[in-house]
Amino acid sequence: MTVGGKVWLDQGEERFLGENRVALLKAIADRGSINQAAKVLKIGYKTAWDLVDAMNNLASQPLVVRVSGGKGGGGTKLTETGESLIKLFDLLQAKHSQLITLLSRNDGDNASLLRTAQRITMKTSARNQLAGVVSEVKKGAVNSEIKLLIRDKTPIVATVTNDGLDEMGLKAGDEAYALIKSSWILLARSKPKMISARNVIEGTVESVAEGKVNVEIKLAIDGGNTITAVITEDAQKELDFKRGDKAWALFKASHVIIGA
Repeated sequence: MTVGGKVWLDQGEERFLGENRVALLKAIADRGSINQAAKVLKIGYKTAWDLVDAMNNLASQPLVVRVSGGKGGGGTKLTETGESLIKLFDLLQAKHSQLITLLSRNDGDNASLLRTAQRITMKTSARNQLAGVVSEVKKGAVNSEIKLLIRDKTPIVATVTNDGLDEMGLKAGDEAYALIKSSWILLARSKPKMISARNVIEGTVESVAEGKVNVEIKLAIDGGNTITAVITEDAQKELDFKRGDKAWALFKASHVIIGA
């Protein structure tokens, strides 16, 4: 048994973008003409126009527009929306290829294939799952330090074993996830001046959900992300956090789990 598949994007119940349509958009961008793009792809001119009309009609903004003047009296070009969708599709296709490669490394072992699929679709109890890019890796004798930049705004430091780092193969520039349980996060009303926790992140209280024993507090941080912390009811009475208050989330580097 082998694993395969293709990437496409749908708009509602309609097929929107696939490999053939993206190839047409790229050819239009390269040639500046639907007629020339159709010749490159060896499809009919009317077929090309029908595909462009279908994509333009389904998209929230046109992907291809006419331009006047210039050599030959005018032509067509991609809009910013069209160029952005090509980049999105190429990214999704690259990730899809990585997934297919990963699933195909099982040499026909169905049990191994199932375990790999289960790992990919794994769910975690950690409330905080933040996507970022590795900005730095420092390898020590036993452990390694990984610095992750969340949406180009918030740095997060994690310590992992060298074996864990080698297994993930992370290096600067790679995408990764930081997983932090809400119970591992401490909150403060002012930024501490001397503290051993490597991660001190400023935020604004977005919500306070009180329970019988614990209180869940959500902080909005730079880049549009949120961090959720769970503190005791007594701590909330003392700190008295309200929506809009400034707060600092504190957590140790050893309490950050890195996923890749």
